[in-house]
This record gives sequence, C-alpha cells and structure tokens, in this order.
Amino acid sequence: MSSLVISGDTSGTVTVTVPAVAGTNTVTIPASTGTVMVSGNMPAFSAYMSAGQALTLNTNTKLAFNTKSYDTANAYDNVTNYRFTPQVAGYYQVNGCVQFGGVTDGYVVIYKNGAADKYGLLCAARSAYIATISAQVYLNGSTDYLELYALVTVSGTTASGSALTYFQASMVRAA
Repeated sequence: MSSLVISGDTSGTVTVTVPAVAGTNTVTIPASTGTVMVSGNMPAFSAYMSAGQALTLNTNTKLAFNTKSYDTANAYDNVTNYRFTPQVAGYYQVNGCVQFGGVTDGYVVIYKNGAADKYGLLCAARSAYIATISAQVYLNGSTDYLELYALVTVSGTTASGSALTYFQASMVRAA
C-alpha cells in the first residue's frame, strides 16, 4: 500500500492512502473552492415511532420519532425535541412517511426552525392511508433544525414501526 503525505504550512498533514488492490483508483477534485465531503462526515439519520401517537384534530402535531435506526453524526434528538440539527452546512434530502389509523384526510409537513416549510400528501394505500413527503432543504450547519408534523381532519392515531412511520434525512452536498 502506498501513501502520499502533504504537509501544511504551519501544522497538520493530509494523507492519501491507495488500497492494495489491482487496478486504477482515480479521485477527481473539481476546480472550485469548498469543503471536500467524504462519507464519514456527511450527516444522515433514520428514526421511527415505536408506538402509535394520538393526533390533535385540525392542528399540526409534532411527531415523536423516538427510535433511531441510525444517526451517523448524533444529530437527531429522539428523546426530547424529536428534531434533526446537523452541524454541517449543506443541502439535505428529507423523507417522511406516516400511516394513519382511522384517518382519511390529512397531510405531513416538514418544519424548519419551528415553521412549516414543505407539505406532503395523503393517499390511500390498500386498506390504510399513508402520508409521505420528500424534499430537499438547505440547513446552515449551526442553528437550523428539522421536525416532522402531521395534521388530520378526522380523529385518529399514527401507526408504529420502522416500515410505517419514519423520518429520515441525509446530506446531498455541502454548502
């Protein structure tokens, strides 16, 4: 295995190590300035509800996704605020899905910094109603945060489990 080491002017070094496998490995660096992102520092999380949640009629209700499937940067609070607060500025792909019990009208909403930002749709799926959302959102990497809310016009609850109720986000590119 070979390595290339580049030393900084005042301190620190960058080491590029080539794996010991046959073939050619190519890294292309674009002609622009900015932060180089690698999989190790690109925040991503996936959380779901371990139990159903009652929803307040005609009111945007924050959804409590209390179980993490993964959280690469410890940026999702699954205990208190149920929010994603990444510390890396960039553009994030955000997805959410909620299956409702006894609900035939409603939607899900991505909240950014406490205000509605993107709306999703409710659709019939077999014998259930599911609201989904998928959007890209810019986050500043210091104070911005995301939450998922739902609104129903008929009393009901959410389903639970990682396949039926989830909230996810992952960085698409740095700012």
